Amino acid sequence: MELKKVFLLLNGEAPTKKPDISAYSLVCATDGAYNTLHKFNIKPDFISGDFDSLGDLPKDLEVINTQNQDFTDFHKILDILSSRGYVNIHVFGGSGKEQDHFLGNLHTALQWKNKLKITFFDNHSFYFLADKKVNITGCKGKYVSLYPFPEAAGIITKGLKYPLNNETLTLNGRIGTRNVALEDVITVFIKTGDLFVFVNDKK
Repeated sequence: MELKKVFLLLNGEAPTKKPDISAYSLVCATDGAYNTLHKFNIKPDFISGDFDSLGDLPKDLEVINTQNQDFTDFHKILDILSSRGYVNIHVFGGSGKEQDHFLGNLHTALQWKNKLKITFFDNHSFYFLADKKVNITGCKGKYVSLYPFPEAAGIITKGLKYPLNNETLTLNGRIGTRNVALEDVITVFIKTGDLFVFVNDKK
């Protein structure tokens, strides 16, 4: 059964064109990202955050104030979504602007890996934390990067120009950036560890 998908906008690099939200059951945003949705005339189901980057609060939608400074706005909105039974989260605006936020967002996704299925999208790529086996479609001719966080072992790939065969990637050693997909569907197997997969359009 298809999981209900959530469109979640963070306050990173905004989409360059109006997002198509027709396939989503829920649309939400952290506080600062609300301005982008407003510009595109998209009304979210709710927004949340500590509202340190938003001026006047909208009066015609649900506003959830989350002041706990021990967690990021991203973590707190994922907590809300999880408590409401949502699992399949598509995150936009998770990269760009301040790169420490981007790394923090990867760390947050890792913290939620056992509860949520999170896929990030930006203006150039999509990326996600891989399961032990994952098939990825629509890849032919695109760059595929395998990024350990911080280590992944027993990696096997199919459909890439430079295949990996039971190999280990680690942040302080070898990482697997800028490979090329030879097939429309590629497969990545992981034995242990955590691995982000990035699929980027070739320029």
